[in-house]
Amino acid sequence: MTAILHISDTHFGTERQAVVDALVDLAQACRPEVVLLGGDITQRARRAQFARARRFVDRLGAPVLAVPGNHDIPLFNVIARLFDPYGHYRRAFGKDREPVHESGSVLAIGVDSTRFYRHKQGTVSRHQVERVANLLAQARPEQLRIVLMHHPLVAMEERDEENLARGRDYAIRAWSRAGADLVLGGHIHLPYVAALSHGGEARNAWAVQAGTAVSTRQRSGLPNSVNLLHWRPEADRHPSCVMERWDFLSRHGRFERTSEERLALARH
Repeated sequence: MTAILHISDTHFGTERQAVVDALVDLAQACRPEVVLLGGDITQRARRAQFARARRFVDRLGAPVLAVPGNHDIPLFNVIARLFDPYGHYRRAFGKDREPVHESGSVLAIGVDSTRFYRHKQGTVSRHQVERVANLLAQARPEQLRIVLMHHPLVAMEERDEENLARGRDYAIRAWSRAGADLVLGGHIHLPYVAALSHGGEARNAWAVQAGTAVSTRQRSGLPNSVNLLHWRPEADRHPSCVMERWDFLSRHGRFERTSEERLALARH
């Protein structure tokens, strides 16, 4: 059984140290093949905040595939935003903002949905969509096919619709047809799972959103939370993966599993 840990919106600079330590404990206990870090890693894209984030991921004991969020671009430092918007991100996490993790059981593809000239809203371009679709089309049947980005493609509440990534309709159609299983997102600090549909065709992909991992920037009183995915590569004729939500429970001082959902996957 392969485990994948999905975390987002750590917002280092507003982190709760007890939650950071508890998440490290969870990662070391579940020993994921890869940790998928879905953006808004820092609160204000400052060098010290990225340094704290880097120390955190180095403690997890697993490879980390990261993509930036809109908070990972300087907001108040106008010169940096115009001339080197990803400078601190690059120094902490490398120059590749759309990395790929591939193994015998997992294909995870990063997508940078940020734009330095936008304060909040994300975009996925046609070029990005086609790059991901080409990679998905080459995946092997035994691989869980994941797309990781910061901005969501589908909303569960009306107030979140303004936060959906531009270009999402084309992305949903192209990635679903190319064989995506899961599209992971964050940004709105609300964890949920939703079917991705396109043009009335049968669903063959899921949107999986993460909550706020370790930050005080929690939504509507929700606890800090992360997602843990389980995938059995030798799945039978009806493949599925299990998505667990783990919440930080302050009274216990640790992350605990609070929900579990089995997601049926399509195979062409």
